[in-house]
Amino acid sequence: MSAEREIRYVFKVVPHRKQRYETIGDWIPGRPAHVVASRLNNSDYEFLVLLHEMVEQELCKKRGISDSVVVAFDKKFERERARGLHSPYAEPGGSRKAPYRREHAFATKIERMMAKEMGIGWKRYVRAVAKIMASDASR
Repeated sequence: MSAEREIRYVFKVVPHRKQRYETIGDWIPGRPAHVVASRLNNSDYEFLVLLHEMVEQELCKKRGISDSVVVAFDKKFERERARGLHSPYAEPGGSRKAPYRREHAFATKIERMMAKEMGIGWKRYVRAVAKIMASDASR
């Protein structure tokens, strides 16, 4: 017989400016782990961001990729974006240099499949996310 084990997450939707850094979604390891999405004024979109972050966090944890490594890379990527080196639609995790590229790609696959099941147009969703990022680019 195996003992029961509880896995806990705290899911939050916050104003974009309350994110730890310039990101639409974030995960913070711990007990419980925190998964945070920027407010998108659309609960379906917020759910998709939270789902993506939860999957990405679990894979990173499983593969030994720390939060500090991910955050450092993301912050560097956003500084480069501010200098015009990345498009508004590019995601740090999609970069060939991202230390969590594989984990991000898998989380995006899950996110896209769920969006399709929910009847959410992917392009419209991506535009809504990019709009929030662009509106608060002055961090």
